Amino acid sequence: MMKTSAAAVAAHDGEGLAVAARKAKPAHSAGKPEKPFDPNEPLSTSRALTPYAQQVNEVRVKTGFWPKLRRTAARIPFAKDLLSVYYCARDPETPTAAKGVMLAALAYFVLPTDAIPDILAGVGFTDDAAVIAAVLGTLGANIKSRHRDKARETLTKAAD
Repeated sequence: MMKTSAAAVAAHDGEGLAVAARKAKPAHSAGKPEKPFDPNEPLSTSRALTPYAQQVNEVRVKTGFWPKLRRTAARIPFAKDLLSVYYCARDPETPTAAKGVMLAALAYFVLPTDAIPDILAGVGFTDDAAVIAAVLGTLGANIKSRHRDKARETLTKAAD
């Protein structure tokens, strides 16, 4: 298992996720220069299942989720499910492994480049809907009624 550096933990506590993700370095790469963190760059397959990947996805979701949801909520029928997954992923009681998968799905929604470009009318969000449906199918037991209620409440407020 890969461990992050003490600087990354300190940065997470005092400076926020974006700084922590930039400073996070795997313990085994202690003499190798690291590429600067860019949340828009794809993850290396060697880091895909690591705490680093989860940090990257957290940053992507933190910076991009609400702006994209505001722009698209009226056009996507799965907005309530998407928000339920978001609130579950942000819940401290959700198991870490489930959070990792949920954050990856949410990061996929946020990324401007995906399998089917979101700007294509009618079909642009079908891949995003499929990813969210897969998360609901596999991890739906982690999504509690409080997450669904919060999602419904958020959408009701946005509609007003």
